[in-house]
Amino acid sequence: VQSRLERAQSSQTTLMLGSMAPPAVGATFNMCLCVNSADYPDLRKHNNCMASHLTPTIYAKLPIQTGVDNPGHPFIKTVGMVAGDEESYEVFAELLDPVIMERHNGYNPHTMKHPQTWTPLTSGVLDGKYVLSSRVRTGRSIRGLSLPPACSRAERREVERVVVDALSGLTGDLTGRYFSLTQMTEAEQQQLIDDHFLFDKPVSPLLTCAGMARDWPTHNNEKTFLIWVNEEDHTRVISMEKGGNMKRVFDRFCRGLQEVERLIQERGWEFMWNERLGYILTCPSNLGTGLRAGVHVKLPLLSKDPRFNKILDNLRLQKRGTGGVDTAAVGGTFDISNLDRLGQSEVQLVQTVVDGVNYLVECEKRLEKGQDIKVPAPLKTFK
Repeated sequence: VQSRLERAQSSQTTLMLGSMAPPAVGATFNMCLCVNSADYPDLRKHNNCMASHLTPTIYAKLPIQTGVDNPGHPFIKTVGMVAGDEESYEVFAELLDPVIMERHNGYNPHTMKHPQTWTPLTSGVLDGKYVLSSRVRTGRSIRGLSLPPACSRAERREVERVVVDALSGLTGDLTGRYFSLTQMTEAEQQQLIDDHFLFDKPVSPLLTCAGMARDWPTHNNEKTFLIWVNEEDHTRVISMEKGGNMKRVFDRFCRGLQEVERLIQERGWEFMWNERLGYILTCPSNLGTGLRAGVHVKLPLLSKDPRFNKILDNLRLQKRGTGGVDTAAVGGTFDISNLDRLGQSEVQLVQTVVDGVNYLVECEKRLEKGQDIKVPAPLKTFK
């Protein structure tokens, strides 16, 4: 990546961070590196972090496709950028650093270090009358291979080979079957999609624009521990089950993730990680832990209260529809998850979700009785 940047500054080769698929060998982009306002995109209606920090000078050096083509989400301010490899976070720090600081609540990648602790939750059983399911996921990238926006077909096949080989060493309740996209039947594929065990065919503008819809998993026998391969990241590791026992979900998540990492290392590979940014993933929003702990919870009364969004903000939580980030809530049921990823450990973030969801459920119960609710004080963070 560094050599590409040097060529771009000395000739007419242009870099595209998180843009389209990489050009063929020998291909170049003819674009002058001078600032030309006529080429600068109109970002006035964009709701993503890239648009907040991009300048004509930076755009002349680093044309960004994802954040230009995808203005953002009406409820969640998106990032608008993806990285092509681990080195992108160093080479393109001029733009990525301020985006990281905004998205991660003021976390400064130059002065702060990301903590790592693997300790059990102090509490983690939620009210099953309101919480329908619990889930913890993260991503991991294999060092030495390009990330999905820039990887070649050969690299994607190598990712699959490395991961599948490692997963063959899982034992006990983590043992499962690997479903290859090229070998499963259409009926098996559709059933996995319907069960939310398999990522759907990539149609998201963010993924297609960033070049991640080319050639577009595995799960244990109990279908509570899953690993996706070559979606938005090299791997997505997921622990899930119905009901509100987040403690059991998180314990399985930690155990499975640590076992997968051990098996990867035994085979001479390692995950991308550094002490400033934590685990390196495709989207800057997932740096650090890459962790999203979420529950599907019924909040029909609270969700109609005008204070709902403020309560979520103060608890460092975010809401989505139960079908994902681009879906609406149905029947007052929301996917509630942690807002932060970087600067706090995995157990801290999951405990934030548990404590926050308990507060939301208590508010719902009070409203059912005709009682008033309070907006909690904002959680203290490093900002």
